[in-house]
Formats: sequence, C-alpha cells, structure tokens
Amino acid sequence: MKVSYDKLWKILIDKKMKKYQLREQAHISSNSVAKLSKGEFVSMEVLLKICETLDCNIGDVCEFYKDDGETENA
Repeated sequence: MKVSYDKLWKILIDKKMKKYQLREQAHISSNSVAKLSKGEFVSMEVLLKICETLDCNIGDVCEFYKDDGETENA
C-alpha cells in the first residue's frame, strides 16, 4: 500500500496556509512534514494533530492505494 497526501496539500492551498504554519500550529516536527511531502507514512498521532488543527477527518487529508505491482489477497 502507498499513501497520498494530495488532499492535505489542497486543504492548505484553500486555507492559504504554508507547510511551516501547519507544522507550528499542529505542533509536529519538521521531519514529519518532510515525510508527508515525500508521501511516506507518518504516525496516527501526527495525522490526528493535523486533523485537529485543520478541523477535518483523516479521510480529508490522506488516502491509501495499492502499488501497481501489489496483488490482492483473496
């Protein structure tokens, strides 16, 4: 599985908020913001802080999808 934070970046654009402002308001590390920027996994705690800061749900900031080479267990 992979993760996409494209929805998060759209919210930030809509709110005219920069990544550093999100980092400061959500009290998350610059390392977490870097991971988000690279599409890497972050902890649920980080996602919760972001959701609380932006007043939204986790589905509003990220989505999960399968790798092209990944097969489904059936």
